[in-house]
Amino acid sequence: MRFLALYALAAAGGSVSYAPFLSLLFPARVAAEWGDQGLQVLSLTAFVGAISASLANIAFGWLSDRTGGRRGWIFAGVILSGILLVAIQMVQDLTAIIAMIVIWQVALNMMLAPLAAWAGDCVPHEQKGTLGGLLSMSPAMGAVMGAIATVPGFLSVEMRPAFIAACVAVMVLPVVLLGRPRPMPQLMIDLPEDERMSDGHSHTQVVRMWIARLLVQIAEAALFAFQLFWFRSIAEDFTENDTALVFVLVLSGSVPMALLAGRWSDRIRRPVLPLEIAAGCSAVGLLFMGLSADIMSGVISYVFFGISSGVFLALHSSQTLRVLPRPSTRGRDLGLFNLTNTVPSLIMPWLALALVPVFGFDALFLVLGGLCALACLLLLTMRRL
Repeated sequence: MRFLALYALAAAGGSVSYAPFLSLLFPARVAAEWGDQGLQVLSLTAFVGAISASLANIAFGWLSDRTGGRRGWIFAGVILSGILLVAIQMVQDLTAIIAMIVIWQVALNMMLAPLAAWAGDCVPHEQKGTLGGLLSMSPAMGAVMGAIATVPGFLSVEMRPAFIAACVAVMVLPVVLLGRPRPMPQLMIDLPEDERMSDGHSHTQVVRMWIARLLVQIAEAALFAFQLFWFRSIAEDFTENDTALVFVLVLSGSVPMALLAGRWSDRIRRPVLPLEIAAGCSAVGLLFMGLSADIMSGVISYVFFGISSGVFLALHSSQTLRVLPRPSTRGRDLGLFNLTNTVPSLIMPWLALALVPVFGFDALFLVLGGLCALACLLLLTMRRL
């Protein structure tokens, strides 16, 4: 449990390393410096950053597999990404800024990819649900640190990236320097193909888990991007602060629910059952969102969906470690799973543009609800782990 606590702190530091910068600090700078061109600048950097992050995550996961150690990569990633985050603030030319963000994303994934794989090396299967519950705190911590960094009068604009970099180091380095997990040799052995198949670790299981996460991530990404527009389509006076409060409510509700669901799945030894329930509840929440006619029912439906999808994504992150077929390629394989976090940002805008202008948000929510229902069906019909 000591290692789990330090690891959960480090995972939260991983969220802090990118969430405040990408969601608050950099967009604010873009708006101030590029004005009407800000949307194009943000879209370009988001697209290039997503591609570089995806490739770097796979590469550093594979490198940490080949070298047989995770700590050194995590330590180097913390230091390099922190230095680059501060350096971005000093660059003025747009081309140079985009290049710096790409390099920063590479350094960031030097830390994130081995950190994710390390849990698979050290956390036994009977604690995977607990691990998933602890991981649910990461998005909330990213949001909290972003709010602290942007408190008016607390820090100058120039000091905010340095503050974030220092927080990341304080949160991640303790597990690298002080974490002493018990050896888990049973988690590091590549079983023969026939034993993996009999144990439920077939390629079909992996593909089902990958597709299920992708489907829920598409729905979650779409709601994150367009929730303010939808709320205002129901109530024109719904403000940005109202949306932020709803988002805080979702985050604060998903953490205890994920912790309870994770511990429950460990006790009953049904690791996929909470994922099935959460995916089904996400579909129901989206269905009610599509049927909502007033702001109160809309907010309640969104909170229900947000908590359900948050629980799903947190627990899925830990249970994925259970189905990966080969420990010797765990880091690389997790990098491939990480594509489910970046691919939705490429799919979601086109899906929204195709549906919302013609059919409205109701049609979008029904389609997204169908995706979550399909994810639930994929998990329900998967061989029991």
